Amino acid sequence: MSSTSATSAVLQRHMDTMGKHDLEGILADYADDAVMFSPAGMVKGKAALRPTFEQIVAEWAKPGVKFEMKQQLVDGANAYIHWNAETADTIYEGGQDAFVVQNGKIVAHFFSAKMTPKAAPKK
Repeated sequence: MSSTSATSAVLQRHMDTMGKHDLEGILADYADDAVMFSPAGMVKGKAALRPTFEQIVAEWAKPGVKFEMKQQLVDGANAYIHWNAETADTIYEGGQDAFVVQNGKIVAHFFSAKMTPKAAPKK
């Protein structure tokens, strides 16, 4: 299997597990020492990623999610998706995820989006 095919398979599996709100499946896509960069900061290691994805799954599992894939690109070990979405809590505009995949696992994940909360945070 070419590296582009392998990366495509990891990306598809990751999107499928995200869509099913499968926390264990999501985490299985990441290398033990994976790093994720986002507007909230940097998270290093699969164990540290668990609380991040617990929050994501909790939000995205609520009814009424709308998701629109704008673009999907894969080249060698690199993958990129561009999307818009709306959850019960947040409007996501210009969402972007970029991934580096090695040996069938995500080793680096870069996320960015304009995120507009639908309600003011509770104090």
